[in-house]
Amino acid sequence: MEQQIYKGKLTQFHWLKITKKEELTKNTFSLEFEIPENLHENFKFEAGQFVSVKFQSHNEDVINDYSMTSAPYEKKIALGIKINSADGAASQLFKNYNVGDELLISEPSGRFTLISKPSEFRTIVGFAAGIGITPILSHFKNILHNEPRTRLFLFFGNKSSEDLIYKETLDNLAKTYGERLQIFYFFSQEKTTNNFFHGRLDAKKLNLIINQILHLDDTDEESTIWDAVDDVLICGKGEMIKTLANACYDHGIPKKNIHFELFEEFNDDIYPIEKEFPLVKNIAVELRVFGKEYFAELPTNEEKILQQLLIQKLPVPYSCKSGICGSCECILEEGEVELLENEYLTEKEEEKGHILACMSIAKSKKIKLNFDLS
Repeated sequence: MEQQIYKGKLTQFHWLKITKKEELTKNTFSLEFEIPENLHENFKFEAGQFVSVKFQSHNEDVINDYSMTSAPYEKKIALGIKINSADGAASQLFKNYNVGDELLISEPSGRFTLISKPSEFRTIVGFAAGIGITPILSHFKNILHNEPRTRLFLFFGNKSSEDLIYKETLDNLAKTYGERLQIFYFFSQEKTTNNFFHGRLDAKKLNLIINQILHLDDTDEESTIWDAVDDVLICGKGEMIKTLANACYDHGIPKKNIHFELFEEFNDDIYPIEKEFPLVKNIAVELRVFGKEYFAELPTNEEKILQQLLIQKLPVPYSCKSGICGSCECILEEGEVELLENEYLTEKEEEKGHILACMSIAKSKKIKLNFDLS
């Protein structure tokens, strides 16, 4: 049995059976699901993607997104889930569902992905905080399995050793793959023998990491390991992503090679807006959302489109407001806008007129947006 469920976009869900459930720490747990043979094609995925889970919480239907920790070659869906409050939806999921139960799971989606390059020599650095390790774990397992010439460095921050999840899995990967994977753990609320590993992962800590860990490169005596970094993966809270993404950029990594995944609503821009635009006033907006037509007027174009529509309480889909999640993707059917930053849309989508409302500035007196993408 399968269901089409609307969650901003029409999404296909299927019933999957829980095959494993494990408490990881006092506020995190994992779930694994088997994929029936007839659904193998539906659940093909790329490392770094997520699925949506539909379940009951306090007698109401809830749909939450969770990143997969499994790699594609493992041919299973494994999720790492954080319980944010004792009475929240994730807590209900942990308490009320067990091995053998079935849940509605969406087909995989998300664009926190990398192009596989098994024949190239690459260096990839990952920064994770807390539950943010989940998609990066999927990436690292997949890269180690498929790319024999890629080396990986992981910098993983937690409050304390008690909050550290997947340590055994990560340490086993480091043992198995030797020189190709190095992992460094940081604790913000626990004393460490070496003070270097105390504190949050931020711009100051990145500078120390570059100068004390990623400095000497055995493969090239004339450059550093940091000079050889091809891609950076960052996953955690918004402020951490903003700080580290800008610090990586300031240290020479191109924006297109800095990839991040956000696990919470975040209203700030990741990178500073460096462009200036001619002032436009009294902008007429026509939009289609969930099959209905709405009209609005934006006083000026001094703020981004999504934020102004939300102030007017229009039912536009959104999550992060930072150009990362893609929830506010829409088609610009009329008018002109400037897309400031884009971590989500492909070049082909942009060519077809797709924009992210949260990162777009209106440049014409009238714009027409279609959030139904059809």
